[in-house]
Amino acid sequence: MNGLIKSDRIIINGNTPLNGDVSISGAKNAAVAVIPAALLVDGWCRIENVPRISDVEILKKLISELGAKVEVEDDNVLFIDASEIRSHIATCDMVKDLRASYYLLGALLGKLGCVEVYPPGGCDFGFRPIDQHIKGFEALGATVSSSYGIVKASADKLEGNSIYLDIVSVGATLNLMMAAVKARGTTFIENAAKEPHVVDVANFLNAMGANIRGAGTDRIRVYGVEKLPGKATYTIIPDQIEAGTFMIASAATGGDVCVWNVIPIHMESLIAKLTEIGVEVTCNGDWIRVTSRRGEGRNLTRANIKTMAYPGFPTDLQPQISTLLTQAKGTSVVTEGIWADRFKYIFELNKMGANIKVEGKKAVINGVTPLCGASVQAKDLRAGAAVVIGGMAAKGVTDITGVRYIERGYEDFVCKLNSLGADIQYV
Repeated sequence: MNGLIKSDRIIINGNTPLNGDVSISGAKNAAVAVIPAALLVDGWCRIENVPRISDVEILKKLISELGAKVEVEDDNVLFIDASEIRSHIATCDMVKDLRASYYLLGALLGKLGCVEVYPPGGCDFGFRPIDQHIKGFEALGATVSSSYGIVKASADKLEGNSIYLDIVSVGATLNLMMAAVKARGTTFIENAAKEPHVVDVANFLNAMGANIRGAGTDRIRVYGVEKLPGKATYTIIPDQIEAGTFMIASAATGGDVCVWNVIPIHMESLIAKLTEIGVEVTCNGDWIRVTSRRGEGRNLTRANIKTMAYPGFPTDLQPQISTLLTQAKGTSVVTEGIWADRFKYIFELNKMGANIKVEGKKAVINGVTPLCGASVQAKDLRAGAAVVIGGMAAKGVTDITGVRYIERGYEDFVCKLNSLGADIQYV
């Protein structure tokens, strides 16, 4: 168990509104891609606003074993020097526990021209195909194979090419962007993902000496360069999913929370849905306030939601907002448009008194259903956040196991919630 994790079990005394201010950490989804991307840098780099989460701890160990020099300058600042990296093999057991392990494919292929990596692990909510990654590597001139569960890729010299992604894939977009940074010529990534952390990784690489244009649009152009000199500092963007989780928690508990260190434009799809549900949302500059007083909490109204690629509603907020919709009057339908199997948490919410039925890729939520404390499990990272929100909104005591999943993506989650008035204790 990672040293950041105090326990794999927490107890929540619920039915308490959240109130106060909370500051959002650096983006988990950006950090777990920026750290592998740092392997491409020929000098050193300094990365600020790195979240202290277990996925980052694993990545630090992984790149250290590959030969990178990694120093923690402060709680949220990393110094990385990958100029002496020599190993292209990442097949230790740690890799299997990490979804972001596939970013080592693009980074090491771009750095050394060869790579061997276990396929991605992490949360289990459906098979994670990497066919689009492989298709792109091959278009750049790499030979890709798989044996004994290990993905291998190599190339004498990567050559820029035009790559069309058959589906919008954040992982494939980032992996191909990394692999193409030092490729000869120009690479065009068509139908690219537009998520904020895609833009963040492109900005990081550009700060280190890359030449990437169009990140944030569906057509990214990567002009290959000989070297990434680095010797620069970069600050990771705030975590839009952590921000959204606290915003939804405020609404579900009938609270009044101001979320700081956010980029409001990244939250537009959530803000629109919270407003539709009947939650009061105000924002300005780098903060968003979400108000749903206890007396108003039972007057929330139904809504239909479908998760989509950015700027659509994020799949990583689907479990959390489904928990909120149990407290909204009427029947809501939540459609999962990204992952095949992301409704495992619903059985846990139904233990707490929710009335949710799964019909294929849709969850039909009948509200309002008062939630009551129960013994439940965190099935994955965001599902864990959902049952925590349910526990805080419920009457009575909720016992949650599987906290290790939550620690993968939220820095000081329990501490931050308790600072807002929650009553959560590690067991």
